[in-house]
Amino acid sequence: MGKKKATIYDIADRSGASASTVASVLNGSWQDRRIAERTAVRIRQIASDLHYSRNLQASGLRKARSGLAGMIIPKHDNRFFSAMSESFETEARSRGMCPLIVSTLRDPKEERRIVATLISHNVDQMFITGATEPDPLSDMCAKAGIPHINVDLPGTLAPSVISDNYWGASELTRYIVERMQDGAGRARDAVHFIGGIGTDHNTRARVQGFMDICRAMLGSADPGRVDTCGYAPEAAEASVRALYGRLGGLPAGLFINSTIAFEGVFRFLRSLPHDALSHVVIGCYDWDPFLSHLQFPVAMVRQNGEELVARAFYMIEETAPAPTVTLVRPELILP
Repeated sequence: MGKKKATIYDIADRSGASASTVASVLNGSWQDRRIAERTAVRIRQIASDLHYSRNLQASGLRKARSGLAGMIIPKHDNRFFSAMSESFETEARSRGMCPLIVSTLRDPKEERRIVATLISHNVDQMFITGATEPDPLSDMCAKAGIPHINVDLPGTLAPSVISDNYWGASELTRYIVERMQDGAGRARDAVHFIGGIGTDHNTRARVQGFMDICRAMLGSADPGRVDTCGYAPEAAEASVRALYGRLGGLPAGLFINSTIAFEGVFRFLRSLPHDALSHVVIGCYDWDPFLSHLQFPVAMVRQNGEELVARAFYMIEETAPAPTVTLVRPELILP
């Protein structure tokens, strides 16, 4: 009781082989990778000694098909990813498959660990969703002979299905700018971007759409008005608080990159007098119905997670699909 179950990393440590080699041996693809038979025999013996087979299906050996479809997502507490999880379950079950969905907490090491574990359980398909480093995961799947696809964030080694983030950000920024009150040239008479990770593909595309519309409609695009402070509510709250202090008030427009970041921004906004919000146009690149019930209007971008998943299933079932990127247009939800 309470004894920790062995993992492929325990087997890797004891055998001196890599985790991907262990996964290939346990899922039966070791010959395709030209792994020596003596290595495979040693790894299987260690797995048996550690009772690892009890963590696998039935005999612990790879079957032609397991009926399992694996999906990793960054977080469960985001409506976009939770909706994608539900769509994934529906699509998988409609094909007679059993869905396995695991969150990675946006941790690259955890992404690799979980994908290796899913490979060892012989999933028939792998959906790599919102991964911070998709290509190493794609390499692991390819070596194990598992069809896979990137969803939400693109990679270069496998096909990808993602939202048209540039279009969505452009349309949201256009809405904000068109409704901002004309000012007298003050620094606060501008629109500011808060949230996201600057090195992340989706954030970069949204920032580009934001900057291009600012340049086209306002005549300039100041990089100082973009704070990719991350998605954490605490970071977004600190960002808007600092912006308020720096400008001596709220800006004319706020572009908030995700509902998670919006939570932090809202913590600060609710501490202000109601009339302090009267001139601010607010947009959020994400969707949650609760935002439509706030005391101030919020425009939102709703990503089509259902279509992303449906297209991903269609593409993964193609024969040797090329590593292309397919864009799915989101929807602008106006208050």
